[in-house]
Amino acid sequence: MSLKEVLAEKIAAHRPRTTRLIKEFGDVKISDVTIAQCIGGMRGVKCLTTDISYLDPNEGIRFRGYTIPETLEKLPKVPGCEMPYVEGHVYLCLTGEIPTEEDVKELAAEFKKREHVPQYVIDILRAMPRDTHPMTMFSAAIVAMQRESVFAQQYKAGISKMDYWESTLEDCLNLLAKLPQIGAYIYRMKYRGDTIIPPDPELDFGGQFAHMMGIDSPYDEVSRLYFILHSDHESGNVSAHAGHLIASALSDMYYAISGLVNGLAGPLHGLANEEVLRWIQGVMEKMGGKTPTEEEMKDFVWTTLKSGQVVPGFGHAVLRKTDPRYMEQRNFCLKHLPDDPIFQYVDSLFKVVPPILVEQGKAKNPWPNVDAQSGVIQWYYGVQEYAFYTVLFGIGRAIGVSANIVWDRALGYAIERPKSVTTAMLEGFAGIKE
Repeated sequence: MSLKEVLAEKIAAHRPRTTRLIKEFGDVKISDVTIAQCIGGMRGVKCLTTDISYLDPNEGIRFRGYTIPETLEKLPKVPGCEMPYVEGHVYLCLTGEIPTEEDVKELAAEFKKREHVPQYVIDILRAMPRDTHPMTMFSAAIVAMQRESVFAQQYKAGISKMDYWESTLEDCLNLLAKLPQIGAYIYRMKYRGDTIIPPDPELDFGGQFAHMMGIDSPYDEVSRLYFILHSDHESGNVSAHAGHLIASALSDMYYAISGLVNGLAGPLHGLANEEVLRWIQGVMEKMGGKTPTEEEMKDFVWTTLKSGQVVPGFGHAVLRKTDPRYMEQRNFCLKHLPDDPIFQYVDSLFKVVPPILVEQGKAKNPWPNVDAQSGVIQWYYGVQEYAFYTVLFGIGRAIGVSANIVWDRALGYAIERPKSVTTAMLEGFAGIKE
């Protein structure tokens, strides 16, 4: 069966589950909201639904129930490579099933038919000042293609609500297919003297991106791994929630993913890997560039903590073990760049920081998260422009969020409209004001 046929079958089976939950069990309480959650960004409030991914405190992110190691193991591999097809991961996010080789080839062929970036998008990018932030360019390129939205066109024509998901799927595939070219084009235009590399019709999603970036193998493997690892992280983080929220108004995929990118550009969200890398390079400078002994690194970490600073890249609000995304990238580094000076610092920090944080007693989870590793790999392969790292993140994150939006439309999820209260009302709830 084609991807659309598989989805149609699964959506028909899933819709009665959602309908029954609303009709028969809509008043069942699953969460109590505190004043701290109300003021503190709604952290931990259970009020979103997604079947695409779940952040398991003990296993890390699960994609459709599969842990990261399981996902990387089970998805079909690009011939001659260790990493799976990104297209196969798209299939998994959309359907919940591990695709066959035939499924992947069919979806890869669909992407090939849809990957052409309109010339007007290129013209818009070239008209922007060259010192424009790459995330601004990325967001602008995406929203500029809104005129291509199949959903917007069919909605205007008056299609049934039950069919919204089909045109949304078309938008999903059309947009995802173009993102590697858009991202690589921005990079080459801004940072490589405007020397553009045309796409190769024979390459897969990750291989195409590496080719257009102008970086030799195994950077294609880096791209596949990076896009899969960053594809989704439940629905509550800023980028994912921004995409859901915008799409809940029946704004099309282009508006929603452009909004996702805008949220990801914030320093509290998508810039963490850049900040970690800057910090590590600062540590290297303070230590004169030499690889420190374990004792020297311990002394440095203690000095950092006692001065009131933090060690960036360590700790996670939910996870209770080392982020599996970190571990997969660490494994890649151990195989491909074990002697890289920056990685040696990362490796030393991995060994000494968690025990110190445990001894300090302030960190619920002392283990490294994904941001403690990802920038190091990009730097090693020559992508040393910090501002571009979030574009890479955005290409990956669009995969999971677009899959979520397809299912939001399929199940008829409502427009998001939480209720606000005033500070005076909170004071009343707390009993400190009449």
